[in-house]
Amino acid sequence: MANKKVKFVVAGYGHIGKRHAELIMQHPQAELVGIIDVIANPASILDIPYYTNLSDFLTADKEAHVVNICTPNGLHATQAVECLSHQKNVVIEKPIALSKADAQAIQKTSKQSNKYVFPVVQNRYSPTIKWLKEIIGNKRLGKVFMVQLNCFWNRDERYYTSNSWHGTLKLDGGPLYTQFSHFIDVLLWIFGDITHIQAKFSDYNHQHCTEFEDSGVVLFDFVKGGSGIINYSTSVYQSNMESSIIVIGEKGTVKIGGQYMNNIVYCNVDGLEQPFLESPLANNYGLYAGSASNHQFVIDNVVEVLTNGTKPNVTLQDGVDVVDVIERIYANRTNDKILRVTNRNHHDFSDHQLFPILHRENNE
Repeated sequence: MANKKVKFVVAGYGHIGKRHAELIMQHPQAELVGIIDVIANPASILDIPYYTNLSDFLTADKEAHVVNICTPNGLHATQAVECLSHQKNVVIEKPIALSKADAQAIQKTSKQSNKYVFPVVQNRYSPTIKWLKEIIGNKRLGKVFMVQLNCFWNRDERYYTSNSWHGTLKLDGGPLYTQFSHFIDVLLWIFGDITHIQAKFSDYNHQHCTEFEDSGVVLFDFVKGGSGIINYSTSVYQSNMESSIIVIGEKGTVKIGGQYMNNIVYCNVDGLEQPFLESPLANNYGLYAGSASNHQFVIDNVVEVLTNGTKPNVTLQDGVDVVDVIERIYANRTNDKILRVTNRNHHDFSDHQLFPILHRENNE
């Protein structure tokens, strides 16, 4: 494909789909040759082919190299498999699937079709995250004792609108899939797999607009050693507060904070000066903000791989691993359709169960 433009189609023309389309059109070696969306017809804005469903596109198209899947979470796996089966490379917004089995189905079809799958985990491109990855890899902190991941965001009625896929178990899956999977990817990328998972989930103020928790606390150990905790919530008042990671090691302590892990807040490491790193901007969706706006690096990597045969920066296995960990965490969540806290003033920490599964109540 040398000296030829990589031809992209965007499936799902919502907030993030528009971002993908914009960056593709700006890239000198990429070309946007189609948009697929059941609702939003961009024909009046973009002079490119438009399809109302994926099957119509796959039947009609003969030239696209890549399909960027920017649809609701629960559709990612089946759409990725269908595209791969039609010899299209695939870019998948997080998460790549809502179950490990579905993620592995993507993996199997990718191997059979000999086509690439690029999971979108753009936070890896943030300078602060790359710096943390480097100093941990170089053992500048020595043994890692503790890691704390905090994700405190706001999602309210501006986000969970009526008749939206947001808030449903089938298409959304929960905050760890939709809002915070990027940060779980960062955790796994830098520190490796986790085990001995315990979790507690609460629903504080989303009882009437979601089918799952809005807050959680997760305890675990790293397979490589050290312990960790994840605190997360979408119940923060009015706007996103922070996404941060604190690392305590034998030779130093580091905190990366800001709304999107974009600032070095604290650095006290033996023989290491705190660097000044430029912070990436956030994806701004008007009424709310998303994670770090590094999607241009994702498009760059897709073009580089397909044009020059280099290796992807993020592997499909990385995407599978994130889904696997979230599924293992959510195994502690009730399997009923709706989880609700029945007693907000008392949690039973007896019998050495630090984070027991909460009771639930039906909410019609």
